[in-house]
Amino acid sequence: MSSQPAVVAEALGKRYGSKWALRDCSLAIPAGAVTALVGPNGAGKTTLLQLAIGLAKPTTGEVLVLGRSARREPKDVLPLVGFVAQDHPLYRSFRLRDLLTFGRKLNPGWDDDLAHARLAALEIPLAQKVGTLSGGQQAQVALTLALAKRPEVLLLDEPVAALDPLARRDFLRSLMEAVAETGLTVVLSSHIVAELERVCDHIVILAEGGVRLDGAIDEILASHQLLTGPRNEQVPVASSHVVEASTTDRQATLLVRSTVQPSDPNWRSDDVSLEEIVLAYLGRREPPRPLQPVRAVAS
Repeated sequence: MSSQPAVVAEALGKRYGSKWALRDCSLAIPAGAVTALVGPNGAGKTTLLQLAIGLAKPTTGEVLVLGRSARREPKDVLPLVGFVAQDHPLYRSFRLRDLLTFGRKLNPGWDDDLAHARLAALEIPLAQKVGTLSGGQQAQVALTLALAKRPEVLLLDEPVAALDPLARRDFLRSLMEAVAETGLTVVLSSHIVAELERVCDHIVILAEGGVRLDGAIDEILASHQLLTGPRNEQVPVASSHVVEASTTDRQATLLVRSTVQPSDPNWRSDDVSLEEIVLAYLGRREPPRPLQPVRAVAS
């Protein structure tokens, strides 16, 4: 995996009228990784990807792909980037062979053998019209066209959102096979966290147009824990480490970013799933509200 990030955003913002779709967004997506871009609808995921490939102009800051701006240097950047939009925009009246001809003429690095081999393996006839394909087949065709560019970076905007569970599984399996064969960098936006955990090794959580969390999934899982203890006891972590807190009449439950195990026997520590972490950060309001009383500890 390269030491240089594949995608870097610095203070990136995009405003439409009086509304900010993305604001003060800074992140670094590692090369060679499969990164999940997670957030609810309206979080700024699509805007971030459109800014990355030059489909929109930033209001503030900048985003670089492979060290360059797709908007300022499109001839250098775009041949190295594959993009699949959420609605898989394809020419419905085209036959598959027409799409492959179109792709070959437009892309200097086009791999015709790869495109034909993928469609043959998927049993999608070249004579079939795009408009007659199922949603899952159209998603696979869109992925095939993107991969046949032989990109270094592949950006996927909610590619499985409209697919049934079987089609989602097949699409993600095809994607991981391509990653294993080529080692390309993938950024996959979605809100289906359970499936992303199986295929991604890095995650960026977006909410309300900003980055809530950015890091390797293994490190994030290792650095969070769920603490449970009596409500009126001192909390065994600093308030700044509390991501989410809930209480009942007798019990407090804290999701915390800390590796320190509680020394107080009244508090129990449990592992936490990636989905629980994502939901906690999405529901968090900045700054976090301290839970009193607090006994600060080092972490």
